[in-house]
Amino acid sequence: MDVLTALLLLVHLIPVSTAKDGVSSKSRKRIMPDPVTEPPVTDPVYEALLYCNIPSVAERSMEGHAPHHFKLVSVNVLIRHGDRYPLYVIPKTKRPEIDCTLVANRKPYHPKLEAFISHMSKGSGASFESPLNSLPLYPNHPLCEMGELTQTGVVQHLQNGQLLRDIYLKKHKLLPSDWSIDQLYLETTGKSRTLQSGLALLYGFLPDFDWKKIYFRHQPSALFCSGNCYCPVRNQYLEKEQRRQYLLRLKNSQLERTYGEMAKIVDIPTKQLRAANPVDSMLCHFCHNVSFPCTRNGCIGMEHFKVIKTHQIEDERDRREKKLYLGYSLLGAHPILNQTVNRLQRAAEGRKEEIFALYSAHDVTLSPVLSALGLSEARFPRFAARLIFELWQDREKPSEHSVRILYNGVDVTFHTSFCQDHHKRSPKPMCPLENLARFVKRDMFVALGSSSTNYYDACHREGF
Repeated sequence: MDVLTALLLLVHLIPVSTAKDGVSSKSRKRIMPDPVTEPPVTDPVYEALLYCNIPSVAERSMEGHAPHHFKLVSVNVLIRHGDRYPLYVIPKTKRPEIDCTLVANRKPYHPKLEAFISHMSKGSGASFESPLNSLPLYPNHPLCEMGELTQTGVVQHLQNGQLLRDIYLKKHKLLPSDWSIDQLYLETTGKSRTLQSGLALLYGFLPDFDWKKIYFRHQPSALFCSGNCYCPVRNQYLEKEQRRQYLLRLKNSQLERTYGEMAKIVDIPTKQLRAANPVDSMLCHFCHNVSFPCTRNGCIGMEHFKVIKTHQIEDERDRREKKLYLGYSLLGAHPILNQTVNRLQRAAEGRKEEIFALYSAHDVTLSPVLSALGLSEARFPRFAARLIFELWQDREKPSEHSVRILYNGVDVTFHTSFCQDHHKRSPKPMCPLENLARFVKRDMFVALGSSSTNYYDACHREGF
């Protein structure tokens, strides 16, 4: 057994260690550091396995948990696409051989996979917003194309959809049995992997996947900023954040040495190797248990991978401390959070449209949203990560509405910057909707340390 195989077998040790009721243990669910059990130095291999998110047993989740006198009114879901083929290849090496056709009896498997393939292959009766109508509805290449969703990615989101269906539809009856097209809000970027991830989740979620009721809007920006994308101050924060990343990398002599060794193996300048972002390809090898590439000069190995992954973890820690990314996030995430709050407020007023919203997005979408909400300890978005906003009505006080926020099934409501103190004053296991609304409409700009009171002014303020 090679080292990689042995390490990947650990995948089954993380989620499969089961509790008495047969669901996966909490070890896989943790997104906030546990001071008692979390190792003082984060293990790069453990972190990489969590990032892969290889489908296994059904996970235990906290979605839909509330006292019996609360009624679920609306759910907004923000996902990262599932497992994909790399966006970059390591120059002068053979591409990892991964099959992107969907095969029902191949692992990873999901009971709905065969029906999903059949339903998607019949073609869509849906009208997608252009240019989405030109994208394939499911992955279908014997050798994956760059950035293409894999079978693992499809199964991850069928699993997400099934989990949300069991909670939100079967238990809470969020959608009526005769639900209509205007009760769903669906939006995705123009990449096949995000559209296909969204379709897989919906196929797992909806008991009656009627093409005539599915309409995906196209979002040109990975920040989902719609018509509010021009924000010079946000870009300035990003430039400063990229400079911070660059300086941190320069300080890491072990990382530079590792890049140098890898560059010699593939016989290219170190600079060119770094530009090719080798970790993206290496993660694909790792997640799919494919050996790292070799040339006549030697092999790229697990030690190289560990050094790069360890640096990524250090970079995340440094990013939290320096706060430049927070400035970028507050402005980058404002449009999508503002849209979400407006939708929740309409639902609280009794409107029945858009009760379920799904944004199918990227790591660069979720990461700023997590940071803006104050969830600085949350892990970097894994493949098929999900961030959920639940809106609840108190049946005993029908005018009162509250929100719960969950990340990969973990309730993080009281880790957010706008609700971390609320539970000390209130016995309710959730946060008043007003807290979230006040944060998005006002306090996000206060957190930037500016006198701006709206998004436009914050984006265009002078002297930053």
